[in-house]
Amino acid sequence: MPNFGGLFDIDRKREDIQEIESRIAAPGFWDDNETAQAVLRERTAMEKTLDGWDRLVRQVDDIRTLIELGSEVEDEEVLSEVHGLNEELEKGVVAAEFQRMLSGPHDRSACYFSINSGAGGTESQDWAEMLLRMYLRYCERKGWKTEITEYQPGDEAGLKSCTFSVTGEYAYGYLKAEAGIHRLVRISPFDSNARRHTSFASVFAFPEIADDIEVKIVESDLRIDTYRSSGAGGQHVNTTDSAIRITHIPTGIVVACQSERSQHMNKAAALKVLRSKLYEKELQEREAKAAEFSADKKEIGWGSQIRSYVLHPYKMVKDLRTGVETGNPDAVLDGDLEDFIVAFLMGVRRNVTDDA
Repeated sequence: MPNFGGLFDIDRKREDIQEIESRIAAPGFWDDNETAQAVLRERTAMEKTLDGWDRLVRQVDDIRTLIELGSEVEDEEVLSEVHGLNEELEKGVVAAEFQRMLSGPHDRSACYFSINSGAGGTESQDWAEMLLRMYLRYCERKGWKTEITEYQPGDEAGLKSCTFSVTGEYAYGYLKAEAGIHRLVRISPFDSNARRHTSFASVFAFPEIADDIEVKIVESDLRIDTYRSSGAGGQHVNTTDSAIRITHIPTGIVVACQSERSQHMNKAAALKVLRSKLYEKELQEREAKAAEFSADKKEIGWGSQIRSYVLHPYKMVKDLRTGVETGNPDAVLDGDLEDFIVAFLMGVRRNVTDDA
């Protein structure tokens, strides 16, 4: 049996846990409760990884024992059991490898997720709202908590832009796979002649940044506007004059929050989003990895989409980065996104032309 210990860096994780245990035992560890809780969460995550690894090792030992037993007695039933256990082991290794793919510095973090409609007026605005529902359903399936922090309704239907927070383990690690431009092809419900329309919308994920990471925001660099929430959004928004929009003048980044009950709370929430966006921007510049994070900066239109959703003249959803596709767009639009996300995170790549 192969030894995957080096691949998953198990020995290093055991050493890291020992170091964490030493920190926990040190005097004054609980003086800063927030930091202490973060350390405990880190330990728990490492222990889960090690428990999974130890489970795989036990499976390997069981298979070895059965192989030896089956070879000695030439028992076909035992060898058949070995085959079944080997399949389980393979699935376990694949799952462990996928977990290893979610090892980025912010993959375990909560995140913010934004959706913006492209050119095309009501068509694209309606498509953006369909995407909002899809992602909220996906988050619900994952057991993550979501809260809409900013919602700009469309002129007649749908939405122009929306941002919501996602709280849950590995929220950013998963949702970063969805950043990019999404294309919809369908018979328009807004066209009296029932013609086929193509609509675009962009989505973008960025991690929630922990308070112990310094991001400098100068008050004089901010333009803060208040306004009254209105339009679509229902229970997600507050309809007083407490909504806040903050423009970071040096970068042009604009964030808004209208979900809280006071200007003070909305300002605090909007600054938190701004802080995350500024940190992400700094990462882009520092690490020269703009291609990984700049999907929302591309033109929201032809030639730049990552996935196509076709409802007419046939039904198909195809990811243009991985080649993963399905003939059941209704399930996808109801939040069944796992196959697309896992394939992308596992590094599946396929050069495909957009024939969807």
